[in-house]
Amino acid sequence: MGIKLFHKTQRDLASSINHVIDRYWDNEIEEDQMMGLVKTLYNNNDTKFLKNGDFTTVLKQQCGKRRLEVVNKILSNRDKCDGKRM
Repeated sequence: MGIKLFHKTQRDLASSINHVIDRYWDNEIEEDQMMGLVKTLYNNNDTKFLKNGDFTTVLKQQCGKRRLEVVNKILSNRDKCDGKRM
């Protein structure tokens, strides 16, 4: 699926998030693939995702509420799953 996994700016990151989630909503990629890409984007760009425990202003403006709700659920499930393995 040709998206960059490491981003220089928050705007570039937001564009990739939008692309991944929109492709999922358009039934172009499977749920597992979308979740994996969002987790990878977060792991590779965590400082561009969050500031003081909340999504950055740029991500809020560029991605919108619905997409960030999806991202939040994916990241929340990741934390729960990781906690169970330890």
